[in-house]
Amino acid sequence: MVRLSDLPDDEREHLLDKNLGPLGPPAWVSPGTPLRERRVALVTTAGLHRRSDAAFDLMDASYRVLPGDLGASDLVMSHSSVNFDRSGFAEDVNLVFPIDRFRELADEGVIGGLASNHFSFMGAGLLPAAYETSARDLARILHRDGVDTAFLTPV
Repeated sequence: MVRLSDLPDDEREHLLDKNLGPLGPPAWVSPGTPLRERRVALVTTAGLHRRSDAAFDLMDASYRVLPGDLGASDLVMSHSSVNFDRSGFAEDVNLVFPIDRFRELADEGVIGGLASNHFSFMGAGLLPAAYETSARDLARILHRDGVDTAFLTPV
């Protein structure tokens, strides 16, 4: 593991800028709804997208839509961090986007069902405030789709 003192000044400062406090209380949470009745969406920061979609740019705060019926072979990872090990994704997409496990949970009745679409951001490059517009847009989409639970896989 590299030490902060060994990093170039700009990279060290970038990492230190991300040392933020808690985000605060969760928003629109319905703790009384049983899991077996919840509609779940997956949101990852692995920089995944369909082969036909534009790749993520280096400092990209946008998201990509991942249709619920998308197969693992249709996914591409364009995460730009040189520090990111893609070998796990290449072996099993479920490490960064556990869609097959959630399909099993839905089939078994553990969760109520899955969203029509799931979503991917490319994490790591920007501070949280840069994602606010995209996150608010995504929240509206999830709400319209009847999603009451988002499972986040930060990568």
